[in-house]
Amino acid sequence: MPLVPDLVLYTRPGCSLCDEAREAIDLVIADRETRGLDIPIVVERNIDADPELHRQLFERIPVVEIGNQRVELVVTVGKVRRLLNEELGDEAATPGEPEPAS
Repeated sequence: MPLVPDLVLYTRPGCSLCDEAREAIDLVIADRETRGLDIPIVVERNIDADPELHRQLFERIPVVEIGNQRVELVVTVGKVRRLLNEELGDEAATPGEPEPAS
């Protein structure tokens, strides 16, 4: 079984968009678990703790990365679902499927 890469959420304290991204990630992870699909470990990185990350990502957070895939600024359930589908090579949702209510 191939190793599932970590899903990384770059955030900082007081970021309301980061809170929304975290909620979207939680919904997608719960859906994948229900479907029996691979689930990445979610790792949060505070950009304030690393001056280089702060410089690179301050105007882009929240940033969600897994493998070579990335979503910046506007993180929705649909975007996280597509991100995981593309990186993990599965089909957790069918095209045109509505996003779960958040």
